[in-house]
Amino acid sequence: MNVRLLTLTAMIATLCALGALVKLPVGIGTAALDAVPALVSVMFLPPVFSGIAALIGHLVSALSAGMPFGPFHVLIAAEMFVILWVFGLLHRSGKSMWKWIFFVLANGVLAPLPFYFLIGPAFFYVAVPSLFIASCLNAGIAIMLAPLVKRVYKRVVVVK
Repeated sequence: MNVRLLTLTAMIATLCALGALVKLPVGIGTAALDAVPALVSVMFLPPVFSGIAALIGHLVSALSAGMPFGPFHVLIAAEMFVILWVFGLLHRSGKSMWKWIFFVLANGVLAPLPFYFLIGPAFFYVAVPSLFIASCLNAGIAIMLAPLVKRVYKRVVVVK
């Protein structure tokens, strides 16, 4: 395993954990800015590693909020992993606009869908607008940060 890759993943996971501490007042549990570093990391990390960072970010967000959904947070963390993994694959294939649309719809609408059946329709209808807004904020911040991070990364990283 590449030490540089593991180190970058650990640093992004740490930034996700810090973003997890920035809570968004959107009405339900644990909406936070934990996805922003993972979204930006797809520029220089493989999709799987960006997904791992997002998974860790969600778990820290849930822990810092007192785990309001209990063991369901493991499911949510797995969803975050899959969403960021697909987001990274879309980035790698050059689908720049589609990756952002996918993230907002997957995180804001598809991710709460299992809870329609697990918790109830009322939770789903309350969660979707809140998560959609949080997804838009995470994506918007990541879109603004991506060009800056790309420039800094090109300057700092020594190419093999």
